[in-house]
Amino acid sequence: MKAKQQLIPALLGALLLTSLFSPLGFAGHNHTDPQANMHAPIGVMGDHMHKTDGWMLSYRFMSMEMEGNRSGPSSLSTEEIATTIPNRLAGKPMQPPTLRVVPTKMTMDMHMFGAMYAPTDQLTVMVMVNYLKKEMDHVTFKGMMGANRLGNFTTKSEGFGDTKVSGLYSLYNDGSHKVHVNLGLSLPTGSISKKDRVLTPMGMRPELRLPYGMQMGSGTYDVLPGITYQHYQGKWNHGAQYMATIRTGENSEGYTLGDEHKVNAWISYAWRHNLSTSVRLAYLDVHNIDGADPKMMAPVQTTDPDNYGKERLDLYAGVNWATQAGHRFALEVGAPVYQHLDGPQLETDWTLTAGYQYAF
Repeated sequence: MKAKQQLIPALLGALLLTSLFSPLGFAGHNHTDPQANMHAPIGVMGDHMHKTDGWMLSYRFMSMEMEGNRSGPSSLSTEEIATTIPNRLAGKPMQPPTLRVVPTKMTMDMHMFGAMYAPTDQLTVMVMVNYLKKEMDHVTFKGMMGANRLGNFTTKSEGFGDTKVSGLYSLYNDGSHKVHVNLGLSLPTGSISKKDRVLTPMGMRPELRLPYGMQMGSGTYDVLPGITYQHYQGKWNHGAQYMATIRTGENSEGYTLGDEHKVNAWISYAWRHNLSTSVRLAYLDVHNIDGADPKMMAPVQTTDPDNYGKERLDLYAGVNWATQAGHRFALEVGAPVYQHLDGPQLETDWTLTAGYQYAF
């Protein structure tokens, strides 16, 4: 965590110095040069379109850390969860009455590879493939009750996630105001059967199916509707976007992840022709899981389908740096200013997204 805290200002400083002394700054630009603030912050997907026969290749790296538990708006201690929160599997063989295994921290790194192509000025199509790596730390409490800790363990999973194919269709564009609709489909290419070894309250170390949040995909075909608006005025750019993930049907393990709704609003300012900074607010609403995977049997909050709903409001700061040759480098860092979680869940601490795009 300390290393990443030191890396963020270093990257921002490097981008600023590069732009100040680069020949690609305002001093040598003309009206055909790329504008750094013609793009939304790097954390916003499907924000812009391309001219006929235009291509763009992109890579994004996203890292997120979650630590500490809460229910609703209130924090919960590890001992509170282990001694007071009911286990939904209680009554089944070897199942304790409360949640004797408690997650304490989770990290997720995601590598996103994308491509966009515009067959016409009105339509841009895009595809995105991602590779995820997840780790979750836990504390196991000894026996069926009490506050004695037995030990710690970490579960890990990694692999390709679900593949997204989308189309962006322009509704309005007068050069200053732009509106387009987003419509996509998420293909179930990510695994929903990842396993790892755990430490049980009885001191055993079996290999079990990992909880929903540690899997790579949804297992269903998901519809991705949305709409995006941007307004450009001089050195300023502001925009808004609504995107949703609508699940269809039930996956092969007997459950359906909750629908998701996300609203973004941002504003950016171009300090130089090739450098802009931005501020973004992002509201996220996630529904609980419908159904349950019968192979998820650990007495831990993450195996409960009712512990996945949430509302969260995040605040981000970002920077864009563009070149005449079609290259764009971007960085965005954010943290929640409000989060309300259904049942005990790990709370989000921060998110970092860095990206590179090449348009030609």
